[in-house]
Amino acid sequence: MTESKKDQCPSGEILASRRKFLSNVGLGAGTLAAGTTLATPAVIAQTAPIKWRLQTYSGAPLGAHVIKPQIEAFNKAANGEMEIELYYADQLVPTADLFRALQNGTLDAVQSDEATMASPVDISVFGGYFPFATRYSLDVPALFHYYGLKEIWEEAYSEVDNVTWLSTGAWDPLHVFTVDKPIRSLADMQGLRVFGVPTAGKFLAKYGLVPVTIPWDNVEVAMQTGELDGVAWCGFTEAYEVGWADVCKYALGNSVTGAWFGSYFANTESWKKVPPHLQELFKITIDQSHYYRDVWYWGGEAKLRVEGKKMEVTQLPPEEWAQVVTDAEGFWDEVASSSPRAGKVVDAFKKYASNMQKAGYPYR
Repeated sequence: MTESKKDQCPSGEILASRRKFLSNVGLGAGTLAAGTTLATPAVIAQTAPIKWRLQTYSGAPLGAHVIKPQIEAFNKAANGEMEIELYYADQLVPTADLFRALQNGTLDAVQSDEATMASPVDISVFGGYFPFATRYSLDVPALFHYYGLKEIWEEAYSEVDNVTWLSTGAWDPLHVFTVDKPIRSLADMQGLRVFGVPTAGKFLAKYGLVPVTIPWDNVEVAMQTGELDGVAWCGFTEAYEVGWADVCKYALGNSVTGAWFGSYFANTESWKKVPPHLQELFKITIDQSHYYRDVWYWGGEAKLRVEGKKMEVTQLPPEEWAQVVTDAEGFWDEVASSSPRAGKVVDAFKKYASNMQKAGYPYR
């Protein structure tokens, strides 16, 4: 190494490197001085931002946690290239019409479970709360990433025109909250009118619960007026957050499932118009939303069951609860026989449950 090379400062080395590069491509200092210029960067055309309308299944108090942080983060990171307008339950279309509105382009995207939005696929029964399919929130991504549910969902929606499934994540467990009628036995469920999600409602109807569908924003008033006896829709975190715990005196501690299956969908034509980098950004913020929601629900569930003062927690007798678990096995088999694809989902549930049981602590 020459003395001059050793004495060269860092900035000098950088300049020398640049001179060498220009010399190698025939653009030495003399050439540049004679007027030859490098190509100017391409100018990105300034166009109006892409506008989307997204409606969630949830009302505004719950939406503040299950989706609003994600949409705000996406809009900020999109830096003016795209903007998503967020709408809550029933604001643009009734929740039961979400799928149709998504398919015809009234909505560009939807956050919901398949059962609630009446998705016309043979796996819609698994959206929301499928009895005993999960015990913990991490069960949902594990089933999708390691037990084949991702591929099954992609296959199912590939057969539906103009709707693209994007992602499924976990929400909260399912409990029954009642206004003034405690549930201490299965017999106590008889005739109780509850606002609830379709699949779990169908299963619990076996014990006399009567599922009722009304607009989400009307639920609290319906419980106050006696139109509803309670809700079978969510866990403790949500019941406290949206105000239902202020109306209900009792909470059934037994949970028929540990985590709701909630998904994101896009209108296919709308999705194709989004450039790849913004598609990737949207999927990244969906994952961010899944993480935020899991932590929010998980922390609240334990704390509010133990420290919450608004509701008395009741339990079914052990022998009756064992009967419910056994009844769920028959429900699984019934659903599995409804279609080959549904059978694959139930097989995945059974395989996962078996592995978790064998794995033992700390997984089960």
